[in-house]
Amino acid sequence: MKTIEVVGQIRTGLGKSESNNLRKEGKVPCVVYGAGETAHFSTEPLAVRDLIYTDEFRKANIQFGGKTVECIVKDVQYHPVSDRIIHIDFQAIVPGKTVKVNLPLKLQGVSEGQKIGGTLVQKMRKLQVFASPESLTEYIIVDIAALELGKSMRVRDIKLPAGMEAITNGSIPVVTIDIPRALRSAQTKAANETKKK
Repeated sequence: MKTIEVVGQIRTGLGKSESNNLRKEGKVPCVVYGAGETAHFSTEPLAVRDLIYTDEFRKANIQFGGKTVECIVKDVQYHPVSDRIIHIDFQAIVPGKTVKVNLPLKLQGVSEGQKIGGTLVQKMRKLQVFASPESLTEYIIVDIAALELGKSMRVRDIKLPAGMEAITNGSIPVVTIDIPRALRSAQTKAANETKKK
């Protein structure tokens, strides 16, 4: 799993005006909590680019105030017009303590349903889980090879790594192999012809 190194500067002043001043200087106000005291710092937008703008889940090693804290991103706020990052919340990773995260889902294989003309519909892109620090991964692999035409794979069908537990309702569909209209018509026609015989 990739870890991004982020260098931060301790924020001496807090509050809305101080945060706005940092943004005018081109910096991103940040906060990290979960390992003792809450710490406020700022960093450069370039430093967090590979952490935020990615399809993978990544960790961060944040260096500030003479120490390094291993973290995950908990929340990112964007400017409503420019879409630039205006604030980031980080959560410190504490050994032995589970964290709540949204992990990307990566589909693997070609389903049986697709092989005979079915259409793959991915209904869920991320899965919310409780995970131990050791089980954190870039993404969760979802093997769809055995999925048949007209069938769905649900949250409860995903094989999660050890140390990970799904929070999302187990009955929610993740992937469905839809039957296209033309194929459905062909199946209906074939069934009717069989009945006539």
